[in-house]
Amino acid sequence: MTDKEEVTGAGDNPQMILTGKASLLDSGEDFEMLDDDEIDDDPPPLEDAGGGKKTKKEPAEDQNASPSSLGDEWMDILGNGQLRKKVLRAGNGPDSRPTKGQNVVIHLKTSLADGTLLEEQPELSFTLGDGDVIQALDLTVQLMEMGETALVQADSKYAYGALGSLAPEVLPSADLALEVQLLDATEAPDLELLSPQERVALAGQKRERGNVYYQRGDYAFAVNSYGFALQITESSSKVDISPEEEEELMDIKVKCLNNMAAAQLKLDHYEAALRSCVSVLAHQPDNIKALFRKGKVLALQGEYADAIRNLKMALKLEPSNKVVPYSLILVMKETRWTADSSFWWI
Repeated sequence: MTDKEEVTGAGDNPQMILTGKASLLDSGEDFEMLDDDEIDDDPPPLEDAGGGKKTKKEPAEDQNASPSSLGDEWMDILGNGQLRKKVLRAGNGPDSRPTKGQNVVIHLKTSLADGTLLEEQPELSFTLGDGDVIQALDLTVQLMEMGETALVQADSKYAYGALGSLAPEVLPSADLALEVQLLDATEAPDLELLSPQERVALAGQKRERGNVYYQRGDYAFAVNSYGFALQITESSSKVDISPEEEEELMDIKVKCLNNMAAAQLKLDHYEAALRSCVSVLAHQPDNIKALFRKGKVLALQGEYADAIRNLKMALKLEPSNKVVPYSLILVMKETRWTADSSFWWI
């Protein structure tokens, strides 16, 4: 485990005082780093995640109406006044709207609410509904017609939230105005027909998006993005693949599973996190991060003997790691075991 392979999770506090089981999860977060180089069966709706300030709720408009028929009126997409869309130029009719899972191309102008232009992207492409872009785009583009140009007013909750962004440069809790033109929509490629390198690249993009969500504290979205990456790595292939390429895909899969486990721990989804760790260890029995996180989950579930056993294995594999012993001590304090207990010795 090297610094180049991982990015640090937010909110680390390894000095937290032991206060029951919750402290076992919150301690040792320096080890909760993600591989730099996870999906629930029913991920939360996009509008349920993310931070940002709240604004006064406005009456919802008719969401069944065609955007092109609204003219100068605003469509209140979520009925809370925080994400609104107005058609500037009509498209080719409701039947031309894209669907989730399709690859779309848009011309995007990103501005602050006061009209200050931040960035223009003539051909931004992404998979609709996969969380590849900010929620404001994922939620509004699926309501656009082909060729339509629309203005979108987005509360920071559906843009870059309380943290803001470096690229484009957006201040924390900044509302945005987006001018969007839908240029194209095509079916996503058949994963079975992609070359191994295309699968590696696509899975890598989804994993990196998951890392962004994790760093921002949007753990449900992180799980979602890691899950899409896993689907790509696990897909069967009708294209010849070399042992080296299989190993490269396996490497991405293991990293995604490890990162997914970290995000699931943050969400208190202990059984899911345990399954992710077990999957990693099935491929790499000596994976230190998986052993460490498995030990944390087991401790949280009251399986202290197994927790200590996994933490001891991780410590044996990497004696110089400073976080594993700290977590091991916390578990032993929880169970009132002492350093001379038979469980301590490796």
